[in-house]
Amino acid sequence: MMMTQQHRESSSESINKHFDAGKYVRYTAEQVEALERVYAECPKPSSLRRQQLIRECPILSNIEPKQIKVWFQNRRCREKQRKEASRLQTVNRKLTAMNKLLMEENDRLQKQVSHLASAANTDASCESVVTTPQHSLRDANNPAGLLSIAEETLAEFLSKATGTAVDWVQMPGMKPGPDSVGIFAISHSCSGVAARACGLVSLEPTKIAEILKDRPSWFRDCRSLEVFTMFPAGNGGTIELIYTQIYAPTTLAPARDFWTLRYTTSLDNGSLVVCERSLSGSGAGPNAAAASQFVRAEILPSGYLIRPCEGGGSIIHIVDHLNLEAWSVPEVLRPLYESSKGVAQKMTIAALRYIRQIAQETSGEVVYGLGRQPAVLRTFSQRLSRGFNDAVNGFNDNGWSIMNCDGAEDVIVAVNSTKNLCATSSLSTSLSLVGGILCAKASMLLQNVPPAVLVRFLREHRSEWADFNVDAYSAAALKASSFAYPGMRPTRFTGSQIIMPLGHTIEHEEMLEVIRLEGHSLAQEDAFVSRDIHLLQICSGIDDNAVGACSELVFAPIDEMFPDDAPLLPSGFRIIPLDAKSCDTRDNLTRHRTLDLTSSLEVGPATKQGSGDASSCHNMRSVLTIAFQFPFENSLLDNIAAMARQYVRSVISSVQRVAMAISPSGLSPTAGPKLSPGSPEALTLAQWICQSYRQVVLFFSSLNYCSSSPNTMIVFMKWVINFVHGAFCCGFSLPCECVLNPTRFRKKTPQGTELLRTDSDGGDSVLKSLWHHPDAILCCSLKSLPVFIFANQAGLDMLETTLVALQDITLDKIFDETGRKVLFSEFAKIMEQGFGCLPAGICMSTMGRHISYEQAIAWKVLAAEEGTVHCLAFSFVNWSFV
Repeated sequence: MMMTQQHRESSSESINKHFDAGKYVRYTAEQVEALERVYAECPKPSSLRRQQLIRECPILSNIEPKQIKVWFQNRRCREKQRKEASRLQTVNRKLTAMNKLLMEENDRLQKQVSHLASAANTDASCESVVTTPQHSLRDANNPAGLLSIAEETLAEFLSKATGTAVDWVQMPGMKPGPDSVGIFAISHSCSGVAARACGLVSLEPTKIAEILKDRPSWFRDCRSLEVFTMFPAGNGGTIELIYTQIYAPTTLAPARDFWTLRYTTSLDNGSLVVCERSLSGSGAGPNAAAASQFVRAEILPSGYLIRPCEGGGSIIHIVDHLNLEAWSVPEVLRPLYESSKGVAQKMTIAALRYIRQIAQETSGEVVYGLGRQPAVLRTFSQRLSRGFNDAVNGFNDNGWSIMNCDGAEDVIVAVNSTKNLCATSSLSTSLSLVGGILCAKASMLLQNVPPAVLVRFLREHRSEWADFNVDAYSAAALKASSFAYPGMRPTRFTGSQIIMPLGHTIEHEEMLEVIRLEGHSLAQEDAFVSRDIHLLQICSGIDDNAVGACSELVFAPIDEMFPDDAPLLPSGFRIIPLDAKSCDTRDNLTRHRTLDLTSSLEVGPATKQGSGDASSCHNMRSVLTIAFQFPFENSLLDNIAAMARQYVRSVISSVQRVAMAISPSGLSPTAGPKLSPGSPEALTLAQWICQSYRQVVLFFSSLNYCSSSPNTMIVFMKWVINFVHGAFCCGFSLPCECVLNPTRFRKKTPQGTELLRTDSDGGDSVLKSLWHHPDAILCCSLKSLPVFIFANQAGLDMLETTLVALQDITLDKIFDETGRKVLFSEFAKIMEQGFGCLPAGICMSTMGRHISYEQAIAWKVLAAEEGTVHCLAFSFVNWSFV
């Protein structure tokens, strides 16, 4: 017993020494279980929580709080390592699959080269290879015949997806690689228009096939898809006879429909295939009354090849091959129906992006605003797009009919008296008196206007095209009823808009947002009540590099409570490029020039050298379609129709004016464009900004330096004398002492004595250096309402705007409440001394995104010749989106 007691005391002392030394403690299974329970609730407990844990769990009483703290640290480290290892494994699987895909693509390209060489020797054209025999709808009564057609379709589709049946060329602007969405190609020379995509998707093949077969859910131009016949085929597959209707993109062309056979089957290697082809015949579909509004088009063997990947996910090959019957549209629109780029953007790339979007939503990687689920917001986007397509097409089987025009055919007015907005229970009472929906629409041709630039401008500057004094929304509501449709109260708008983002697709090709238009009620009883209008809006196609992409801005009034079942009346703009031509990469900036500072950045030999190619960039054409919808009461139909027609004409006039302003065709490189009427040229302003920074910032920073360094006082007094003498005698020339030894005064200067690191002040080097400066530099006027008149590229990126739109932004709008207080407190000092520093803070872009910055430097910009203050400049140092 004595030995046992001594042994226990020795063991206890050993344990205590072990704890004191901070060495590893071996926990029992019960102790680990207790700690894991706490970790699941709180991975980083406070010291009080750890002490409470020891009191509540007797099994932990012999462990010191310090050791428990170490356990939680190690547990968090292991969790982090586990997540990182899992992430690296996922990345490795993706890279392995992408490498396999690229190797297969390389093999296919080598086969294609050999095939083309053989075809050239035998004088065989690619068109003859892909031409296939027609199969009639009469075969629908013969299952054996349909199975034969299905097997033939499968073989032809696979030859296009993985073989050489089509001469594929890389899609412009789409480069394959590990970080890209996929590999995209378009047809080079074959009948019809064709596009192809290959990519990785983290979903199982059956799930991907289920999504893609539901074409109306992801293909925005698909009006309907109905399966008329379905029966089983071999290998567990199915054969379906399908009737599909496709919206017309403009008011100038009829819609398309298709009769197709769709074959779903599995291959011996485990791949899943969904292939489809047209059947010839005159079947009118489910509604023969609407058949006259459609042109029967053709789907050549197309489809989806989906192969499972090791470790999960799938590799997918998509082929879309169509004959859109371009003969049935006006000649000016035929490039739209003969463009493989358009098919790629609308169908092929859209399908792959949609699957990837669903995959990321399923994995929880996508987070949207306002607490809404991604599926709910995606449904809103689809409803806006579908409602706009319905308005543009105006199908008679949907209740639309054309009103008699007043002789001018520029604006078409259609009425739908059967459209039942009262289906929504929450709004059934307020909408019970509305007689129907009226749509005013028009299409027009635009020359030399980049669609992405125009849509961005329309999105950011509603006041440039919408009449806020007698807005059609308000006028229609005022004359129709006082209760009105959500967002249709009689209101006078101030012209201000606030954009609140809700969500976006994974590549930002489409954004969903709520627009708040600030206004005040016109009703006498609500004279002192704010009546802001809310619009639900989608914006897509704003990427300049998306070749063949359609750009859209579609919006609808919505109640500020934003209910999930809110009725929507979408209106908006659609701009479709017709024949965008490729440009040399060195002229990319020239292609997107606007009447602003950027037009002066490429002046010089480089521009002149590429001027021959630049002309081709200015030959782009696009078709703009505008459609606006309004509710009406039957007794006021004629009045509202007249107002709607006039309103759309005014919008057309405004858009034409904006299009002329942003068109690059009228620019002369030597014209020296102005930043705004009455302001100095861009080059002169850039010199003023830099010279003023050099003198004003240097002066006050040197003053601070001398106050803390008495030995430099004599030198500083010489500097002051030289500064005053130089200011009177030679404008903005630097004092001699400062030139000889500028480093004396740089220690206290936030950015140094020079804003730009350039060796030359001549020519346009100052302007170019300022334009590409990493910090956001902005200038605002010194009027009663300070508005921005200039920003460099970083400044435009920070505010998420353009130079054309910059002048609508006031200085106070970009700061948050704290930033405004700091600015107002320092503003008098800045104006008095000519220089000031604002501490780190938060400001806001025009898109509603928060921006952090380490420091903001403000200084007066002096006009060299007059010696007057021209504007106030700000430099936001090390800014970034929060």
